[in-house]
Amino acid sequence: MDFNSLIERKRERFEQLEREIADPSLFENRKRASDIMREHSSVKQLLARWNELEIAREQLDQNRELAASSDVEIAAMADDEIPDLQKRVTDLEREFQIALLPPDENENRDAIVEIRAGTGGSEAAIFAADLYRMYNRYAESAGLKIEDLESSPSELGGLKESIFKVSGENVFKTLRFESGVHRVQRVPATEAQGRIHTSTATVAVLPEAEEIDLELKPEDLRIEVCRSGGPGGQGVNTTDSAVQILHIPTGRIVRCQDGRSQQKNKEKALKIMRARLLEEKQREEEAKYSAHRKNQIGSGGREEKIRTYNYAQNRVTDHRIGLTLYNLDQFMEGDLQEMIQSLQAADLQERLKESSLTA
Repeated sequence: MDFNSLIERKRERFEQLEREIADPSLFENRKRASDIMREHSSVKQLLARWNELEIAREQLDQNRELAASSDVEIAAMADDEIPDLQKRVTDLEREFQIALLPPDENENRDAIVEIRAGTGGSEAAIFAADLYRMYNRYAESAGLKIEDLESSPSELGGLKESIFKVSGENVFKTLRFESGVHRVQRVPATEAQGRIHTSTATVAVLPEAEEIDLELKPEDLRIEVCRSGGPGGQGVNTTDSAVQILHIPTGRIVRCQDGRSQQKNKEKALKIMRARLLEEKQREEEAKYSAHRKNQIGSGGREEKIRTYNYAQNRVTDHRIGLTLYNLDQFMEGDLQEMIQSLQAADLQERLKESSLTA
């Protein structure tokens, strides 16, 4: 496939982006400035990959010519270098194809993670708490920051629901494939007969929405303040700090009562509301423009069973890519890197297949 005309257009576009960035007025519009800076970085990376590829191809051609030289020693040296140069060209061609893929505008965002107990009663709530702890452990090891937004504890130390924000570098890109139904198979602590039970919890990972992404008009919101509920005797019972927000156009409701500050609960509730509305907006756009896409990684829908955690066999299996790891004990302590990298690699391969670049 001849990319020369494409590269010429990209170079022209890069020069245009450089001029726009040099104009101070660009930064008066935060959304446009963010889009321009993101595109500038992407095009710069693409052109750098192309230059590396061109240099490697030239080196390979030169070595092939030298390998046919009448000078036996020079020909032998050139011939020895050809396999490494061929591999480098192949690797750079793949990197260039990857750089050509349309970037996901959400991949650099922070994420709002929602965990909810599914089927299985108190055991499902305990599993939801285990998942919350697992993601906290992973965040600690990866240098990410977690901010609790809302939680609803259950009996026996479980969680009916937990919502938290994860901040850091490429958070949504890292955690996006955690969305779906997580299934656990184990003997609950409350099971006297030693029988294995199956329970579930759902995880939703949403890109955090900024105010420039979604404007929440005051007239579209009904904000109510009420007394916080919680286990008896706790300070949370003594203040009217809980905030409930209704988004009138969609009927969505968010309630936040974790903190004692009414203002902070309102800010957290608005943060959750923006993330949910942005997800809904993006799902509608994807359905409109990408209805044909059938990604083997799955849609990330909350109804989709994505993973099984089998305690008896110390096994965790991701059903989307058929990967089974026999380190569940370490996995639950936050050792998710191999799973995350495998999911990202499978998604990348699928995107390359779907693009015309592999034709």
